[in-house]
Amino acid sequence: MKDYQKAFIELAIKHKALCFGEFTLKSGRVSPYFFNAGRFQSGSALAALGSFYAQALVHSEVEIDLLFGPAYKGIPLVAVTAAALSSEHGLDFPICYNRKEIKDHGEGGLLVGAPLEGKVAIIDDVITAGTAVREVIELIQSHEASLGAVLIGLDRQEKGRGELSAIQEIETNYAVSVISIVKLEHVLQYMQGQNEPHLVEAIELYRKNFGV
Repeated sequence: MKDYQKAFIELAIKHKALCFGEFTLKSGRVSPYFFNAGRFQSGSALAALGSFYAQALVHSEVEIDLLFGPAYKGIPLVAVTAAALSSEHGLDFPICYNRKEIKDHGEGGLLVGAPLEGKVAIIDDVITAGTAVREVIELIQSHEASLGAVLIGLDRQEKGRGELSAIQEIETNYAVSVISIVKLEHVLQYMQGQNEPHLVEAIELYRKNFGV
């Protein structure tokens, strides 16, 4: 595990973006942990978060032309990621994001920001069922653009309806890399060093039942 990955886990726990307990997911599964990037609610937390996303993207070495943030959580994520890429790595990418509803006044339209074109990296917090990211992929493909990468905070490494995870299905169906700051295995590795045997046991059992 890299230093920035450990720091990301610590930041997520500090701001309760990564919580432990019993959480019923949309799938009906009861998970021993839950991740919600909406809990990063201060300037310093968001600045650090953008830095982590930027480091993960740079480390992946994927070639992209534009960053896209799906409404709503992806909008602040794409902004702080773009700012960190510029200030910390000298990479100045244009950004674009969508509205949930088409605006019929002012500048109008569904999209805000730079033109949706070139190789696009989608910036989001987590992929569970994959429904939302598929909608964004369809939006990208309906413009003069192609999908370059998907960048998320946490890969749950969890089965979808079949034997593959939603992330593996997206990677297979769209021939794209899904990059994550951390995977569940990193969270487990971190917790193993925190003297939390009951929590580690619960995560390991969950992975045994639903992991990929």
